[in-house]
Amino acid sequence: MDSKRLFARELRHSSTDAERLLWRHLRNRQLGGFRFRRQVPLGNFVVDFCCPQAKLVVELDGGQHGDRVDYDRSRTTWLGDRGYGVLRFWNHEVMQQPEAVLEEIHRQLTRNFTPPQPSPSLREREGDKR
Repeated sequence: MDSKRLFARELRHSSTDAERLLWRHLRNRQLGGFRFRRQVPLGNFVVDFCCPQAKLVVELDGGQHGDRVDYDRSRTTWLGDRGYGVLRFWNHEVMQQPEAVLEEIHRQLTRNFTPPQPSPSLREREGDKR
């Protein structure tokens, strides 16, 4: 297993309270039917939460991120260049206003996402031969 995947696994086992709370609401397609993964390696980075279907990354920042502005900026640029949108929330926002955080995530998920249409049934393609 490569080092980024091992690091992501370690992060999943040492989640913050805010990460655990948000994950309870994102897992199992609870938010609009969108599938999220947590602590996901993307390129040289590990993101907190990712919805590959909608190409949305959700990052939670605590006090440890104050000195990482340049790192976060370069990561956001790298992700944006690959079509990912990035939402950032402070840990205290998730803990104190989880509904508002979830509403914003849902708004971003549905803003530019058009679900794939099912392919026409065989009957429709053949002109409903009865």
